[in-house]
Amino acid sequence: MELTDAQRKRLKGLAHALHPIVLIGQQGLKDTILVELNNALEYHQLVKIKINAGDRELRNQILEQILEHAKEAILIQQIGNTAVLYQRNPDRPYLLSSSQ
Repeated sequence: MELTDAQRKRLKGLAHALHPIVLIGQQGLKDTILVELNNALEYHQLVKIKINAGDRELRNQILEQILEHAKEAILIQQIGNTAVLYQRNPDRPYLLSSSQ
């Protein structure tokens, strides 16, 4: 699913007030974290995650693994150790209306 610039801008604005739901620590990415992330994406659609592991390269690798596992998720924004992911839920399409 491709997002327009206006949709991305709206999602960034909505994500600004969010607190990270998923925290990834020094132990890295575990299967339980991926399960919780999928549950959070399915329910909330827009999720902020915080990756407190290593340097920039390691954080990017972890984020790539997350995006490979959650195939429907789209990276909206990454700033430092915080990333925002969006996954559309057809049962609850309230974040992005069809007019945007």
